Amino acid sequence: MAYVLGFFAADGYITVNRRGGQFWCIQISDKNLISSIKRAIDSEHKIGKRSEKKNERAQYRLQIGSIEMCNNLRKLGFNERKTKSMSIPNVPKKYFADFTRGYFDGDGNIWAGLLHKERKHPTAVLFIAFTSCSLTFLKHLKIRLNELCLKGGSIYKSKNNYARLQYGLRDSLKLYDFMYNGSAYLKNGLFLERKKKVFEKYNKLKRAAVV
Repeated sequence: MAYVLGFFAADGYITVNRRGGQFWCIQISDKNLISSIKRAIDSEHKIGKRSEKKNERAQYRLQIGSIEMCNNLRKLGFNERKTKSMSIPNVPKKYFADFTRGYFDGDGNIWAGLLHKERKHPTAVLFIAFTSCSLTFLKHLKIRLNELCLKGGSIYKSKNNYARLQYGLRDSLKLYDFMYNGSAYLKNGLFLERKKKVFEKYNKLKRAAVV
């Protein structure tokens, strides 16, 4: 499933134990989402919970043991050290919105707020960014998104060994339509609710700003 693959690209990893057992894993702090992912892949594996540390949210992990699935992920470019080397897999056009939403839920950031609050009519703004340690991945993601729905976007390379693909207001709104509208998988809960709500927050801010 494209959403799960996108989420794995952001927050997943492959591990091999001393006995040669191979596992692919996803870890996240949102229990509802990882439960939805478990249902989507028809898994009977238990969801593990890492003990909460001070000032940290609990982490939930789904670990699937399968040499075949791990090898398939490797063929798609997701090896054990995928962080800096991964690139965009060949996801068909009709599933790329789900792949993008999955990656966004894992390694995407969104912010909605008001600028020029001192004015009578402040400006409502929306900002989206995708983060990765693989500059190649973000370059290919930008190309695919420009082919499908967007016009802009800029890549910022940090000195701290990561890069960020950034979008302003117009493209952020187009991304919302691309990632959320028309996807049958939303009915199965394959989205991170708190990020989707930020888009809705922007619409509320925009209405309030013009009153």
